[in-house]
Amino acid sequence: MRNFKVMMSYNGFAYHGFQRQENAIAIQQIIEETLEKITGEKIIIYGCSRTDTGVHANEYCFNFLHSNSITCNGVVRSLNSLLPDDIGIKSCEEVSCDFHARYHCKGKEYIYLIHNSNLKNPFLKDRAYRYGVTINEKLLNDASKAFVGTHDFKSFCSSGSSSTNTVRTIEKCEVTRDGEIVKILVKGNGFLYNMVRIMIGTLLFVNEGKISSSQIEDILNAKERRKAGRTAPAHGLYLNKIYY
Repeated sequence: MRNFKVMMSYNGFAYHGFQRQENAIAIQQIIEETLEKITGEKIIIYGCSRTDTGVHANEYCFNFLHSNSITCNGVVRSLNSLLPDDIGIKSCEEVSCDFHARYHCKGKEYIYLIHNSNLKNPFLKDRAYRYGVTINEKLLNDASKAFVGTHDFKSFCSSGSSSTNTVRTIEKCEVTRDGEIVKILVKGNGFLYNMVRIMIGTLLFVNEGKISSSQIEDILNAKERRKAGRTAPAHGLYLNKIYY
């Protein structure tokens, strides 16, 4: 049996996240059905993360086991020739059979893109969150430092999460601006359900004066979802990097 580690990117607008769904189209289903066309056999792929409906990925890893004689280059070429244009395969390598894309992941980096303008940009549709209130990026960058470190992020987890341990370590959180685009980068060892989107929504509450920067620590300590800000829209979020 051979184990293939595959890196891809995708625009998540048309999909209900990565994980296969009973009544909706997900990335996993598309990949597995395409691999079945290539190999003639049913294949299960194992993803590095469950992404929400509408969330994008600049870098996403999955692995699958198969005894087929296909080469890694053949996997890349075959998948790219058959997959829809909003999914792209970047690389493939053969790894040890004990490798698992999810369980061997050491950390992830997300970015959130905000189009800070009252005017529409059709080229950013479904790729950045358009937000009309002027963002004070320095204020939010300073406020974001409250997230850095090891904390209980229960206040930043949506109901419905299966996680019993809500402690996570954030290595980096920063807010930068390039013209009308404000980028928020978050890097950590793991993330809870909707955690990054709630962090973003909380920072936007700071921007709107609904809470102060100093209150983020209190929100963390409260361990209550209702204390944090809103959940930011999914289409501004990108899984940016995976660390092994």
